[in-house]
Amino acid sequence: MQDKPIIRSAIPKRRYQIGDHAVSLLGEIESGDARAFRYILAFVPTGKTEPCLYVLSELSPPREADLGRYRLRLVNETLSEVMDSDDRWGDLETFAEQALKLGIQALGLQREAVVRLM
Repeated sequence: MQDKPIIRSAIPKRRYQIGDHAVSLLGEIESGDARAFRYILAFVPTGKTEPCLYVLSELSPPREADLGRYRLRLVNETLSEVMDSDDRWGDLETFAEQALKLGIQALGLQREAVVRLM
């Protein structure tokens, strides 16, 4: 998976169940590469151990900071795309709402209930 985040440590902030996917929202992330993440939302299919999709709030490079402090990136097996750049992706509530929408759309889970577990 291209641009898969390397996570050394992170604190779970929220957990959800959406259809057959367990979803974790992580914060306080220590990255194992040069990227800095504010939040990571990971979708893990039932029976699997690795996420099939990530939505990331990552610190924008200094040359792009005028567009927004954070980039919202969608990452799966075939795609790694910056969806938006904005300061608002540093806010937990705003990120969680948009990241869930993006992940649900990308995985075709629109008909599934979103159950917040934590």
